[in-house]
Amino acid sequence: MTDVYRVDVEITAPVYDTEVTSRVADAIVNVFPNADLEESFGEIRADAHSMDHFSELLHRQEILDTARGEFFANREGNVFSFALKKQAAFEDRVNFSVGEPDELGEISVRVRVEEPSLEEYVDHVAPPTEDGRPVEG
Repeated sequence: MTDVYRVDVEITAPVYDTEVTSRVADAIVNVFPNADLEESFGEIRADAHSMDHFSELLHRQEILDTARGEFFANREGNVFSFALKKQAAFEDRVNFSVGEPDELGEISVRVRVEEPSLEEYVDHVAPPTEDGRPVEG
Protein backbone atom coordinates (compact mmCIF):
# COMPACT_ATOMS: atom_id res chain seq x y z
CA MET A 1 0.00 0.00 0.00
CA THR A 2 1.27 3.44 -0.87
CA ASP A 3 0.87 6.29 1.55
CA VAL A 4 -1.01 9.27 0.20
CA TYR A 5 0.30 12.66 1.25
CA ARG A 6 -1.61 15.88 0.71
CA VAL A 7 0.68 18.80 1.38
CA ASP A 8 1.04 22.34 0.12
CA VAL A 9 4.56 23.74 0.16
CA GLU A 10 4.85 27.52 -0.23
CA ILE A 11 8.32 28.83 -0.98
CA THR A 12 9.37 32.48 -1.12
CA ALA A 13 12.74 34.11 -1.57
CA PRO A 14 13.77 37.74 -1.94
CA VAL A 15 15.84 38.70 -4.97
CA TYR A 16 18.16 41.58 -4.15
CA ASP A 17 19.61 44.06 -6.66
CA THR A 18 23.00 42.38 -6.33
CA GLU A 19 21.60 38.95 -7.25
CA VAL A 20 20.81 37.28 -10.53
CA THR A 21 17.15 36.21 -10.49
CA SER A 22 17.86 32.95 -12.34
CA ARG A 23 20.39 31.91 -9.67
CA VAL A 24 17.82 32.41 -6.91
CA ALA A 25 15.33 30.40 -8.99
CA ASP A 26 17.97 27.67 -9.47
CA ALA A 27 18.55 27.55 -5.69
CA ILE A 28 14.83 26.87 -5.14
CA VAL A 29 14.58 24.29 -7.93
CA ASN A 30 17.71 22.47 -6.70
CA VAL A 31 15.98 21.76 -3.38
CA PHE A 32 12.38 21.57 -4.67
CA PRO A 33 12.64 20.35 -8.30
CA ASN A 34 8.87 19.96 -8.70
CA ALA A 35 8.08 23.53 -7.63
CA ASP A 36 6.12 25.85 -9.92
CA LEU A 37 7.94 29.19 -9.86
CA GLU A 38 6.51 32.65 -10.29
CA GLU A 39 8.82 35.63 -10.50
CA SER A 40 7.79 39.11 -9.46
CA PHE A 41 9.80 42.23 -8.78
CA GLY A 42 12.23 41.51 -5.96
CA GLU A 43 10.83 38.09 -5.09
CA ILE A 44 10.32 34.55 -6.31
CA ARG A 45 7.36 32.53 -5.09
CA ALA A 46 6.91 28.84 -5.69
CA ASP A 47 4.42 26.09 -4.88
CA ALA A 48 5.06 22.38 -4.58
CA HIS A 49 3.16 19.34 -3.37
CA SER A 50 6.05 17.07 -2.53
CA MET A 51 9.17 17.21 -0.41
CA ASP A 52 10.63 13.94 -1.68
CA HIS A 53 13.82 15.42 -3.16
CA PHE A 54 14.25 17.59 -0.06
CA SER A 55 13.93 14.42 2.03
CA GLU A 56 16.60 12.71 -0.11
CA LEU A 57 18.95 15.63 0.54
CA LEU A 58 18.33 15.39 4.31
CA HIS A 59 19.13 11.65 4.21
CA ARG A 60 22.24 12.18 2.05
CA GLN A 61 23.57 14.92 4.33
CA GLU A 62 22.61 12.92 7.45
CA ILE A 63 20.81 15.87 9.06
CA LEU A 64 17.48 14.22 9.83
CA ASP A 65 17.55 15.13 13.54
CA THR A 66 18.36 18.75 12.72
CA ALA A 67 15.48 18.88 10.24
CA ARG A 68 13.02 17.36 12.71
CA GLY A 69 14.07 19.90 15.32
CA GLU A 70 13.48 22.77 12.88
CA PHE A 71 10.12 21.41 11.73
CA PHE A 72 8.72 20.89 15.24
CA ALA A 73 10.20 24.13 16.62
CA ASN A 74 8.31 26.15 14.01
CA ARG A 75 4.97 24.41 14.09
CA GLU A 76 1.47 25.87 14.33
CA GLY A 77 -1.34 23.36 14.06
CA ASN A 78 -0.98 21.50 10.77
CA VAL A 79 1.66 23.93 9.42
CA PHE A 80 5.42 23.98 9.92
CA SER A 81 7.91 26.42 8.50
CA PHE A 82 11.65 26.83 8.16
CA ALA A 83 14.24 28.95 6.37
CA LEU A 84 17.11 27.82 4.16
CA LYS A 85 20.29 29.57 3.12
CA LYS A 86 20.23 30.47 -0.57
CA GLN A 87 23.91 29.78 -1.26
CA ALA A 88 23.75 26.23 0.12
CA ALA A 89 20.54 25.55 -1.84
CA PHE A 90 22.24 26.79 -5.01
CA GLU A 91 24.90 24.11 -4.36
CA ASP A 92 22.27 21.35 -3.89
CA ARG A 93 22.65 21.34 -0.13
CA VAL A 94 20.25 21.95 2.75
CA ASN A 95 21.47 24.44 5.33
CA PHE A 96 18.84 25.67 7.74
CA SER A 97 19.03 29.37 8.50
CA VAL A 98 18.83 29.89 12.24
CA GLY A 99 19.72 32.89 14.37
CA GLU A 100 20.89 35.93 12.44
CA PRO A 101 19.27 36.32 9.01
CA ASP A 102 21.58 35.57 6.10
CA GLU A 103 22.85 38.68 4.29
CA LEU A 104 21.45 37.37 0.99
CA GLY A 105 18.10 36.67 2.57
CA GLU A 106 16.63 33.26 2.99
CA ILE A 107 14.41 30.84 1.20
CA SER A 108 11.31 30.70 3.40
CA VAL A 109 9.33 27.48 3.32
CA ARG A 110 5.86 26.95 4.77
CA VAL A 111 4.33 23.47 4.67
CA ARG A 112 0.63 22.82 5.28
CA VAL A 113 -0.16 19.15 5.85
CA GLU A 114 -3.72 18.06 4.96
CA GLU A 115 -3.17 14.29 5.11
CA PRO A 116 -1.86 12.42 7.05
CA SER A 117 -1.08 14.16 10.36
CA LEU A 118 1.79 16.62 10.54
CA GLU A 119 3.76 14.18 12.71
CA GLU A 120 3.34 11.35 10.19
CA TYR A 121 4.45 13.60 7.34
CA VAL A 122 7.51 14.79 9.24
CA ASP A 123 8.33 11.12 9.95
CA HIS A 124 8.11 10.52 6.18
CA VAL A 125 10.37 13.47 5.24
CA ALA A 126 12.81 13.20 8.16
CA PRO A 127 12.33 9.94 10.05
CA PRO A 128 13.41 9.64 13.67
CA THR A 129 16.92 8.26 14.08
CA GLU A 130 18.73 6.02 16.46
CA ASP A 131 22.53 6.17 16.52
CA GLY A 132 22.32 8.41 13.44
CA ARG A 133 20.35 5.90 11.35
CA PRO A 134 16.69 6.28 10.36
CA VAL A 135 14.34 4.14 12.44
CA GLU A 136 11.70 2.54 10.27
CA GLY A 137 8.30 2.57 11.97
